[in-house]
Amino acid sequence: MNLVRTLTLRQLQIFVVAARHLSYARAAEELHLTPPAVSMQLKQLEDNAGLPLFERMGRGVTLTQAGELLVHHALRILGEIKDAESNLQALLGAEVGKLSVGLVSTAKYFMPRLLAQFAEAHAGIEIEFTVGNREALLQKLQDNAIDLAVMGRTPVEIDAHAEPIARHPYVLIAPADHPLRHAECFDLQELRKETFLLREEGSGSRRVAEEMFKNHLFTPARSISLGSNETIKQAVMAGMGVSLLSLHTLPLELKTAELCILDVIGTPIERTWYVVHMNSKRLLPAGQKFREFLLDHAAIGLEREFNRYVSACKAS
Repeated sequence: MNLVRTLTLRQLQIFVVAARHLSYARAAEELHLTPPAVSMQLKQLEDNAGLPLFERMGRGVTLTQAGELLVHHALRILGEIKDAESNLQALLGAEVGKLSVGLVSTAKYFMPRLLAQFAEAHAGIEIEFTVGNREALLQKLQDNAIDLAVMGRTPVEIDAHAEPIARHPYVLIAPADHPLRHAECFDLQELRKETFLLREEGSGSRRVAEEMFKNHLFTPARSISLGSNETIKQAVMAGMGVSLLSLHTLPLELKTAELCILDVIGTPIERTWYVVHMNSKRLLPAGQKFREFLLDHAAIGLEREFNRYVSACKAS
């Protein structure tokens, strides 16, 4: 095996995209290639590596142990090349460059608007963002696959620098016709017969809910785990139960009054949004500008849109 002599950057790019989608066809679509071209490049990479990188599972594929190992190296290599390109662009002294931002799923409800504002003010900076769970973003930061991440907890697991950018309140939501929708400042025990709809194990939102239960010495009559904020919101609107969700995931439902916020003692539960980068990462001008933009604008934008709901919840 001699990957240095035979490996091409194009093969690595194709491999990383195929590993992300676990589909040759979807990789081909993203890369504007034909599926046979993708298959051929990956076959050459496997031949050069001397090990299979993918294993067929029904209509899709999954990474082998060798593939899991190689994908982290590939992300680091491509990340270093991206940094080299950005460094060279920075020498031009112009406002140009590329920026990769990772978002936890809850942040996808408000961050695109901030990204759009930033892009309008800095037209020469090319931005791409990816959405993933906390663990995936921490790995991407370590792999140098993203420059910055926006998440709801400081990452003590890795050597990273986190700065607070905005308040992040969690509220208890219920169907619009819930019997306690107009009740003022009531105890969580009043909901002891309710079904609580929770995010999956390991998610930040579930952790906040479990901390609330513990602090209130509360055990719900029944709980159901659901895999996304959207599924939970639809289930609450359908009358399946109540839930504790980030206020920032609810702009549309609150505007249309399809959900209500319950005025439970101890809510909203305040958390914080952070912008994070590795301590070993030298942020280039594009990354620095975006970091400064979030520090200056994120809190103002979120408070402008959501403060009326928080105030109503506290005062009702």
